[in-house]
Parts: sequence; structure tokens; C-alpha cells
Amino acid sequence: MAEFVEVAAVSDLKSGDAKTVEVKGMQIALYNVNGNFYASTNVCPHRSGPLGEGMLDGEVITCPLHGWQFNVKSGEYVVVPAIKIETYETKIENGKVFVKL
Repeated sequence: MAEFVEVAAVSDLKSGDAKTVEVKGMQIALYNVNGNFYASTNVCPHRSGPLGEGMLDGEVITCPLHGWQFNVKSGEYVVVPAIKIETYETKIENGKVFVKL
């Protein structure tokens, strides 16, 4: 059963930042889009690039290895929306970011 797990403090990511966090043995990419937090798998489906180390532009993360781009809200690859990365529900409580895993 999925549960919310604390992964970071809100203050850990400025707006426009992406970060990799490890939780429950998983690498999760965490994104701050204008104060709204999103989370996805950290693994790009193209060549397993670390999405949390990519460049975030609005709602789009660019994989640092080969430039594949994904919408962090929907998980959709911007070129072929049928290709998706797994996304996770997030919530903020008392200045902490939680991800549902």
C-alpha cells in the first residue's frame, strides 16, 4: 500500500530547481515549479540518464545525457506523449515535501 514519505524540506529546492533524492532504496527526481512540487522516477527511459540532474524549464525536465524532455506533471515525453516516465503524488506539510510511494 502506497504511503506518503518525507523526502525533503521545501527550502531545499528553489523554484526552477530539480534534485535527486533517495527514499526506500529508490532514486526519485524532485522538481519545484513555481512553488509546486512534482516527483518522478529519476531514470530516463532512453539511456537511464539521471533526470534529477537535468535542466528544469517551466514544467519540462531535460535529461542531461541526450536531451529527452518530459513534462514533470504528466510524465509525458514532449515529442511522443505515449512514452511516459512514472510520476508520484506529492504534498507539502509543515515545510516538508512528501512523495506517495
